[in-house]
Amino acid sequence: MPFVTPLPPDHDDEVRSLADFFNETLGFCPNSVLTMQRRPRIARAFIELNMAVMENQGRVTSALKRLIAYVSSQTAGCRYCQAHAIRAAERYGARDEQMQHIWDYRTHEAFSEAERVALDLSLAASTVPNAVDVSLQARVREHWDDGEIVEMLGVIALFGYLNRWNDSMATSLEDGGLESGRQWLSAHGWESGKHL
Repeated sequence: MPFVTPLPPDHDDEVRSLADFFNETLGFCPNSVLTMQRRPRIARAFIELNMAVMENQGRVTSALKRLIAYVSSQTAGCRYCQAHAIRAAERYGARDEQMQHIWDYRTHEAFSEAERVALDLSLAASTVPNAVDVSLQARVREHWDDGEIVEMLGVIALFGYLNRWNDSMATSLEDGGLESGRQWLSAHGWESGKHL
């Protein structure tokens, strides 16, 4: 049972309008946003930040951003965000082979060197204490420019917020998130846990 019950999607007109973004991303408005709208300014600010972070301005693709979000959420342990990130990765064109072998990314042929280092960054930046060191920074700079690094860390930081929010709230997974979690993550030990 969620800590705070989500409000109906039509509770706040401005939030509802902004939340249409998630219909493209996930196919539904997440319960996390429906809970945030108890303080509409938080919901609006979160949606605006999400849209800005997920906007592509360099070579970091929408699919890679969602795989970065998945690795970050797996590292943090948030099952709700893991399911959402893998669902969005699928919807934004991540290859089946990448989603099936996400934890073999360092050696699996489905991943390029640039993708590997991006996922290494996600893992290190999501670890507590933070494990991003000068060696990793140098490796990242071999493949990505400053703007692209900002985009990737924007995703990691955004999901740091979401991981804390959803795990603390015990946000209930929507049917679509549950379906994607079961389809893509069950083989890696994923279960809905407190998010059912």
